[in-house]
Amino acid sequence: MSLTRREFLGAAAALGVAGRVLARDEVPVLRAGLVGCGSRGTGAAEDVMKADPNVHVVALGDLFEDRLHGCRAYFAGKGGPFPGYRVEEKHCYTGFDAYKRVIDAGVDLVLFATPPGFRPLHAERAVDAGKHVFLEKPAAVAPAGVRRILAAGEKAKEKNLAVVAGTIYRHHAPFLETIRRVHDGAIGEIHGGRAYYNVGKLWHREREAGWSDMEYQIRNWYYHCWLGGDHIVEQHVHTIDVTNWVMGGPPVRAVAVGGRQVRTDARFGEIYDHFSVDYEYPGGVHVHSMCRQMPGCANHVGAYFRGAKGTASPYQGRIDGESTWAYEGKPPNPYVQEHVDMIASIRAGTPLNEAKQIAESTLTAILGREAAYTGASIAWEEILKSDLDLWPEAESFGAAPEVVVPMPGQKRGA
Repeated sequence: MSLTRREFLGAAAALGVAGRVLARDEVPVLRAGLVGCGSRGTGAAEDVMKADPNVHVVALGDLFEDRLHGCRAYFAGKGGPFPGYRVEEKHCYTGFDAYKRVIDAGVDLVLFATPPGFRPLHAERAVDAGKHVFLEKPAAVAPAGVRRILAAGEKAKEKNLAVVAGTIYRHHAPFLETIRRVHDGAIGEIHGGRAYYNVGKLWHREREAGWSDMEYQIRNWYYHCWLGGDHIVEQHVHTIDVTNWVMGGPPVRAVAVGGRQVRTDARFGEIYDHFSVDYEYPGGVHVHSMCRQMPGCANHVGAYFRGAKGTASPYQGRIDGESTWAYEGKPPNPYVQEHVDMIASIRAGTPLNEAKQIAESTLTAILGREAAYTGASIAWEEILKSDLDLWPEAESFGAAPEVVVPMPGQKRGA
């Protein structure tokens, strides 16, 4: 494994060179591997190379050969040049064990951008192998997976490993400054809030000859809860994470409604196309959280919080009231900045560990989903301890989990 910056500086001091500025070619190289070579994974690999010229992407893995080839083609010329791209043919892996082979390919850091259902399994393996981890959001799709992420995060602390999540707003200057001011009392005691992720329709891949049920579901992972968690978990987790950040932690309870009004065809699996959740936070503070994926409707992504002395909108970088303020200037790209912060922490020997944060935000989204799916009012402690585990131990193509649209008023799985 490459030296950390702290280890390198210690060695440099012994040679009498630590007192001068390190040249670029003197900074230790971090070797990164990517698991999940779709558009988000390809983007994450590009971002980590932009974040630090001494991060080299040296291994790629994906379940599907065509996805891996698409990623390689991008870095071979379409998006180039990328000096940090150093992937050799022998370090390109496909299949259900591709993640293991990337982890074992002599890397220091692994970027995971597979469908979320795979994430707990992959994160566990990487931490056990002593690798720094970047996880795209969300961290899991069910409470059992969330607990695995929490355990992996604790093990990462013991091993001094980074676990950084793809919740970009945690590394975005307008959000950081707005929420810092809120926590410093700029809007006073928080009385309530609103959170939105209302967007249009998404992609769908038509079934091709030769695809098994398992392959068809994985290629359309967004529409199957065991893979994607439903859009409240996969997408709205961004705004839910901002809400938990502002509120200082997760809610105590949720009640919700949701359903399928537009995406009713069988090709859309079992997920809903809209959710509306009442999250109750400590002290009886309520936040209304809404998400929708429907074409031709009013779109809006944002979060707003009302306090005794004013209001705050982290997405707008704005506070109104007794302490009116607005963020000015052009902030760094948060997709790159999250990697800048991660790499800096690794080189400093104090790696960031965001496992608990992303686990709690993921579970908050799951809490809202399950409240809508069942029609029940569900407490935080109840969902945290739930034995719900959607993972089918997918290790080969063939049979896939049964598609059953959840019905409020019925026990989950009934």
